[in-house]
Formats: sequence, C-alpha cells, structure tokens
Amino acid sequence: MGFGRSSSSSSALKWLGFVTAVWVQSISGNNYTFSNYSDALKSLMNLTQLELNNLSVAKDVGKAFGILAGLASDRLSTPVILLIGCFEGLLGYGVQWLVVSRTIQPLPYWQMCVFLCMGGNSTTWMNTAVLVTCIRNFRRNRGPVSGILKGYVGLSTAIFTDLCTALFSSDPASFLVLLAVVPFAVCLTAVFFLREIPPAASAAEENEESRYFVVFNIVAVVVAVYLQSYDIIGIKTGAISVAFASILLILLVSPIAVPFHAFIRSLNSNDRDERDIEGRIDEPLLRSEIVEETVIGAAATADNELPPSVNPSNEDEENHGTIVTMEEVEKKSQPVLGEDHTILEAVLTVDFWVLFVSFLCGVGTGLAVMNN
Repeated sequence: MGFGRSSSSSSALKWLGFVTAVWVQSISGNNYTFSNYSDALKSLMNLTQLELNNLSVAKDVGKAFGILAGLASDRLSTPVILLIGCFEGLLGYGVQWLVVSRTIQPLPYWQMCVFLCMGGNSTTWMNTAVLVTCIRNFRRNRGPVSGILKGYVGLSTAIFTDLCTALFSSDPASFLVLLAVVPFAVCLTAVFFLREIPPAASAAEENEESRYFVVFNIVAVVVAVYLQSYDIIGIKTGAISVAFASILLILLVSPIAVPFHAFIRSLNSNDRDERDIEGRIDEPLLRSEIVEETVIGAAATADNELPPSVNPSNEDEENHGTIVTMEEVEKKSQPVLGEDHTILEAVLTVDFWVLFVSFLCGVGTGLAVMNN
C-alpha cells in the first residue's frame, strides 16, 4: 500500500516538474527582446548604431558560452543549474534596469557588454536544466517534450512584450524589471519541483504520457492564438489590458491541472489494484503450494529420464553466451540515435554536425532581424 502511494506521488511530481519547466521556458526568451529597450540604451549612452549592434553581439556571445551549462549538466543537479541561471539573469538585467531607469549613471561601454553577456548566458542555464531533465524523465517522448518546450520559448517574447505593453505602456525600464525579476521567481519555483524522476516503465504509462502531451500542445496553441488576437485587435485601454493580462496568466497556469489529474488517477488505479489483490486471497495457500511442488517435481523427473542426446538443456547452458563477435561488441559500445551520448561520441556523428551547421546558419540570421 505504501508503494502505491509512492508511485502516485512520483507520477504527479514528474508532471508538476514538467509544468514548471513550461513556465521556465515561457520566460526564457528574453534574449530575443533586445529591440524593446535598445533605443533607451542608445539615447542614454549616446551610442552610434554600430556600437548598439555590438552590444547586441555581446548579448548573443553570452549564449555561445552555453556549452558551460551543457558540461555542468552531467556534474551538477538541476536545482543548482537553475539557481546559476536565475542569479546570473537577475544581475545582468538588473544592472541594465538601473541604467535605463537612471538610478545609476551609465556604465562604461565594456562593462555594459559584460552585463549584456551575462543576461544572454543566463537563459542557457535555464534551457539546459529544463531540456536535459525533462528528456530524461520522458525518454520515450523526447520529440513532444522538445517541441513543447521550444514552442514556449518562441511564445515567451510575445508574452513579455504584450504583458509589458498591457501593464506598463511599453516602458523600457519596467520591461527590464520583468526580465530581471520574473525569470528569477519562476526558476526559484522550479528548483523545488523540477528533478529527475524514473521514466515510464510500461506501454500504458507511455500512452498516458502521450495523451497529456496533447493537452500541453492544445494550451500552447490557445496561448499563441490569444497573443496574436491581442496584437491584431489593437485596443489597449486600461480595463482591457488588465483583463488581457489576467486571462493570459490563467492560461499559463492552466497546465497545473495535469499533475493533479495524474495524481488522482494514480490513486484510483492503486485502490482498484489493492481491492483486486485482497479479493484473490480467498484460496488456501497451502493447496496451491502442494500443486506447484507436484508440477515442478514431475517436470524435473521427466528431464532426468531423457538421455543426454535428447535432452538439450545441458548443451544450451554450456553454449549460451559463448559466441560473441567483435562487431557485436563494437555496436553495443556505440550509442544509437536517441540514447545518451558523451560530447566525444556526439561530435563523431553526422547528426551532430548537421544540427550544428543548421543552427549556425539559421539561428544567426533570425537573431540579426530580432536585434534590429
């Protein structure tokens, strides 16, 4: 009975961790919002367009140091990685807010480059902690996990921008407050719930995971349509803006229903299994043991009566597992696509370099457009 309760809480905790991972991804796209406050930095620091572009490059260079987060993911726990990311983001964007809000005098150009680099690097720690942990928790559903989490990263820019427009009339200083404080608070929440949980052990559990992922996809589509509708309508008065922000927050929180449903369903399933087990303890145990011993004894006698040429059991035991070729050993030592790879093993695969070149050519052009 204790095992059933433990299994229920484990399943619910895994989904609760995934919900907090979705929240982290919903606020981790702050790297793509530089254009929302770049004009304020340009005017306050008297920058040329070239100098402003170099600031955006410093921000993007911070993401290049994301390899540090990847290396740390195998050595540090998920909460530690999240804490590194949220504190780094709080410092990086917090200093930018102090400058834009005129709380402090503009810092030297090279120092601003450092703090923008820290802000850009902070999201790599958040993304790494979330992706690595969730993929390990849902090994048979890596595709849906990656798609949902990266989809919310894409929505995060619109979430930040529309919330700031609705609540603060697009004030750059207020926007930087959101970039500094909101990821910090969300990551602190994820620290308590996002952790590695044993993956699904049966086909039924995998099918249940697939059904829950459909719910997350539906919520993501609804959020995307809702954000687009707000931008198209263009009516942004006080009451409408507050209502928009409230509904958006409700939509973002709504996936919390999934772990509650999983917990209740697991409890009901465990209760039914316990009742079935109790119902089957009516037959005398002694009689079943006698029958079992009789069957085993008869089988053993039959085996002993067979001549060595007819009884192949001895030969099977001797020959089993003795013939293993070198090719089979090499295949077993090399992980296949979908299994965990070390950095060296990944670098030696064609898939790694295809992804590397694709990101190098594709993501860079998108960032150039977003920064300007």
